[in-house]
Amino acid sequence: MIRPEILFTSESVSEGHPDKLCDQVSDAILDAVLKEDSEAFVACECYATENFLLIGGEIKTSAKVDYKEVARRVIKDIGYDKDEYGFNYKTVTIKNLIHTQSTDIRRGVKNKNYLKTGAGDQGIMFGYASDESEGYMPLPICIAHKLVRVASQLRKSGEFVGARPDMKSQVTIDYTNENPQIKTILMSVQHDEDINEEKFKKYIIENIMKPVAKSFNLNTDFKVLINPTGRFVIGGPKGDTGLTGRKIIVDSYGGSARHGGGAFSGKDPSKVDRSAAYYARYMAKNLVAAGIAKRLEIQLSYAIGKSDPLSISISTFKTSKYSDEKILEIINKVFDARPGAIIHNFNLRKPSFKYEDTARYGHFGRPDLDLPWEKLDKVEEIKKYL
Repeated sequence: MIRPEILFTSESVSEGHPDKLCDQVSDAILDAVLKEDSEAFVACECYATENFLLIGGEIKTSAKVDYKEVARRVIKDIGYDKDEYGFNYKTVTIKNLIHTQSTDIRRGVKNKNYLKTGAGDQGIMFGYASDESEGYMPLPICIAHKLVRVASQLRKSGEFVGARPDMKSQVTIDYTNENPQIKTILMSVQHDEDINEEKFKKYIIENIMKPVAKSFNLNTDFKVLINPTGRFVIGGPKGDTGLTGRKIIVDSYGGSARHGGGAFSGKDPSKVDRSAAYYARYMAKNLVAAGIAKRLEIQLSYAIGKSDPLSISISTFKTSKYSDEKILEIINKVFDARPGAIIHNFNLRKPSFKYEDTARYGHFGRPDLDLPWEKLDKVEEIKKYL
């Protein structure tokens, strides 16, 4: 009898993907507002289609920001700088429909005592960590992110000739045996009209796929799929509309863990969709690093205007020798998941990082960014309670 394969697949998209473009514009506006007014309330959404960008949402701030100029800078940085792309930072029409945030929301959020700050909305958030990679992230999403990140870097440097900004990757990992292997890598890369298809695909295999696989000490004899339809010239917002918050699984764990449904980008940290999801990741990562479990998923839930979480639940997927009650006891001793505490401890209103940077290639497991929720500064304290 042939043993069935245990396979899992995750995908990622490049910064030039239309949804990701919208995420980056939304977060760039958040960065610009918080730089001038750290107490601002921001909920910014974008919609992109052929040479048109709509900016909407609710912002309460004293900052004076030219939202259209912020958007043009982001579009330029991504690489949409030619009319033939159907989306050009120089000529794109941008419409601004941002208005002031509801006072009904704000009255339940602001408090002079930051520890009593209420959640900016109700909702459920999940955090996850696994010991299968150095950054405590699932392998499929780690590899998928790195593929499009490397491809985009090579495009911007001019080495990846003929490539355009819009790209997607998909990675299937075979977990059948003790040591995981790459089963399949799929990449769809937007390209110029006149490329040599054979050379283009060879470059992707030899300069992107294989080096990335080797960087994870994994096999290079995987199945390869590149631009399966045979052509990918029309892309970006010309080929597909973009929308803020539509790539939430790409942003988090690639489907290896559950997701509460709330998007991250364009939201200030009073929105627990963002800040509590970051904190749940922080909790899970520190607990796994301390040896509590090999895999751990944490769920937090909140009510708008209330500071204490309504619930905290965990799942260890039968990878822990400790009871759920023991783990929850440790969580209650070590972590403070109140929104005000999260914002204060991570300094989310005056961050050392740019939110815009988190809007491409994932919000978690980012060694290239100094993100406070990725720090392992609770490991020794957790171990004391074991």
